[in-house]
Amino acid sequence: MRRFITETALLIVVGLILILCIIEISRWQKELVEETVVEKVEPTLLFGIAIDSLEVREGLVGNGANLSTILSATGLSATTIDQLVKRSEGIFDLKKIKAGQPYTLLLEKDSLATPSYFIYEESPIKYVVFNLRDTLGVSRGEKEVIIKHDTLHGTITSSLWVALKSNEQGPALALAMEDIFGGVIDFFGLQQGDEFQAIYETMYVEDKCIGMGRIQAGTFTQSGKRYEAYWYDNDSLGFKGGYYDEQGQSTKRAFLKAPLKFSRISSHFSGNRFHPVLKIFRPHYGVDYSAPIGTPVFTIGDGTVIQVSFQRSGAGRYIKIRHNSTYTTTYMHLNGYADGIREGVRVRQGQVIGYVGKSGLATGPHLDFRVYKAGKPINPLKVESPPAEPIPGNLKPLFIKQIASIRKALAKNK
Repeated sequence: MRRFITETALLIVVGLILILCIIEISRWQKELVEETVVEKVEPTLLFGIAIDSLEVREGLVGNGANLSTILSATGLSATTIDQLVKRSEGIFDLKKIKAGQPYTLLLEKDSLATPSYFIYEESPIKYVVFNLRDTLGVSRGEKEVIIKHDTLHGTITSSLWVALKSNEQGPALALAMEDIFGGVIDFFGLQQGDEFQAIYETMYVEDKCIGMGRIQAGTFTQSGKRYEAYWYDNDSLGFKGGYYDEQGQSTKRAFLKAPLKFSRISSHFSGNRFHPVLKIFRPHYGVDYSAPIGTPVFTIGDGTVIQVSFQRSGAGRYIKIRHNSTYTTTYMHLNGYADGIREGVRVRQGQVIGYVGKSGLATGPHLDFRVYKAGKPINPLKVESPPAEPIPGNLKPLFIKQIASIRKALAKNK
């Protein structure tokens, strides 16, 4: 019995020793593995290329420079450059390389500074990579764009342009607001105290602002009446995007309120106006917009050009557009016509058709704009324009739900 107890105790001791040995061996193996693990270092990337072993040289395309002149200066052979030119076909038009645009050269860190890559930046986002190594290739790339949302609240003192002049995106915002509300608001009739708001996208590349994106929502209060506009699209259901008010009605109208931007009305529609050249009183069946020579003039609605002509003793260079069986518009005293504008051509709302001038009987540069309804002249500032198609009924609940939080954000920003 005593012998059995002794043997049992011995087995227990041996077992404990084995367990301790196994634990120690495991700890030792873990420490060995940890000591041998090498920390992985992420490579530095530029235009998607690892540049840790390369020299980076940046520059701007000079006047008269092209791919050949730039790469020849690096010592690249004419044969290699010619092969690159051929491989660019269908990928990038080398004629579009412009002076002043940035480019980057990546060179080997050897005694010859052998060029490996040439990258041309055609815009802050898009670039073209020319692989100069043995494989030779041309490919396109795009930088990551980070979109941030900014808010805006302003009050009119004299014009929308003046109200936005301190904003970095001022010109782009003004143009976008006029495009969105151009069918419902007369921007030449703004008054001091009118207000506007916007929630808009600002685009960043590599922490640098490269411009404004889309306005997501906006409001405009003119003479106490508030107008709202919200961007809405639904790709999954094949619904093309547009701007709609809080009830789902389109902010787009058949006709814009004015045929040009950033000018002033110098003469109104009148049945008895004193003519500044003829020095007599006679009807003036249009609205004169004073603007610098060359200011773009656009059609207020879709239509067909029915006349492009010149009248030395009157309208000067002018364009007449038929929009439908009821409405026709005329644009007079032009300095010139836009490319492709001729009789019979279809034009789209907002399309540039000509440029402000002072041809014909005119004391200074301006646009004489006229609207005819069933052949009779009417005041352009009082044209009632029906809205475009509203959001379909099956999408309206989704739209109302989507804009609910945006409307609250706009209300807080007032």
